[in-house]
Amino acid sequence: MKAVPFDLFASPRAIPPGSAADNPLSVGDLALVTREVIESRLRPVWVRGEISDFKQHRNGHWYFSLRDRAAQIRCVVWSGDQHRMPAPPDDGMQVVLFGQMTVYTARTDLQLKVTRIEAEGDGLWRKAMEVTLAKLRREGLLDEARKRAIPHFPRIVAVVTSPDGAALRDIVAVMRKRNLGARLVLCPTRVQGDGAELEIAAALRRVARWGKADVVIVGRGGGSKEDLRAFNDERVARAVVACPVPVISAVGHEVDITICDAVADLRAPTPSAAAAAACASRDEVNKTLSLAKRNLSDALVGRIQYARHHLGRLARSVAQSSTRIVTRKRALLGTSAARLNALSPLATLSRGYAVARDADGNALTSAKQFQPGGEFELLLRDGRVVAKTTSTSDEDVRG
Repeated sequence: MKAVPFDLFASPRAIPPGSAADNPLSVGDLALVTREVIESRLRPVWVRGEISDFKQHRNGHWYFSLRDRAAQIRCVVWSGDQHRMPAPPDDGMQVVLFGQMTVYTARTDLQLKVTRIEAEGDGLWRKAMEVTLAKLRREGLLDEARKRAIPHFPRIVAVVTSPDGAALRDIVAVMRKRNLGARLVLCPTRVQGDGAELEIAAALRRVARWGKADVVIVGRGGGSKEDLRAFNDERVARAVVACPVPVISAVGHEVDITICDAVADLRAPTPSAAAAAACASRDEVNKTLSLAKRNLSDALVGRIQYARHHLGRLARSVAQSSTRIVTRKRALLGTSAARLNALSPLATLSRGYAVARDADGNALTSAKQFQPGGEFELLLRDGRVVAKTTSTSDEDVRG
């Protein structure tokens, strides 16, 4: 429906539609004209009041009333304007709204079309953070067990921040002072204003696709709650979590805590502190090397002492084993010698016996081997005797 082109405040000489019974306005035309008059005569304004009867329609729009002790007015926030607001307001919240008075022509209702909401204090920002943190906590993204250790000796440090901000200058100054030769790579992005959160998330994804950084610093210097809004955005938080390398968050000063700080692997209170945490200093490296040298020396001395002690024990064990073996062998040898001595012919000879041998040295053990007149040799304990057989007898000596 289009508005009829006329002015209700025109000169009475003109005869516009609706000025006579035979030329009436339609209800829709009157509503449209009323809206045009209000929107053209009233500029956008800031209004203070209390939120009441807040409702979020299924189409995404917000409807509520803004009131004080004297009056109240209906308000609407279209879904397309809600990205400028940290969170939906709560009933009873004191706020300052920026909007344009308009008319809802379907019912000719006067309403304030709101494009910005600022709560008195940090109510909206705190609510937005609490809602987002609760969501991330349910998904386990705030768990300390999920977070990774920051490497002490990175080769490449990526920095996601504004190329014109003080944060980058502080990081460069600290890295130069520490002078470890780490390469610093800037991934530039806006850090405040509309759309900054999308740029920060995109910069983190670029660092991830690049794949050469050992650690990432994301942040900015201090600022107001509004200035830090981008680092409280859920999309930035998820980009930090999805980054395949450890992330250090350095947003604002020590008193400023953001959602980006909560999900990062390490939260640094300032960009300078983030640079110091990203890599060890030359002094720290020297101390680490000295400590490693001392530990290595102590370990080597300990190993040598242990080896000496072990060799001493081994030597004593070998000596004891050798003594036992020699003793056992000596006893065995004595036993064997005794047995051999008992079986030796010499032992038999020492008891008064003699051995008869022929000229070839063969033992003569039977009387039949002796021939009368034949010579033989008697082997005694202390010598030999040559003898001659005079006679033999087959008498059994065992009887």
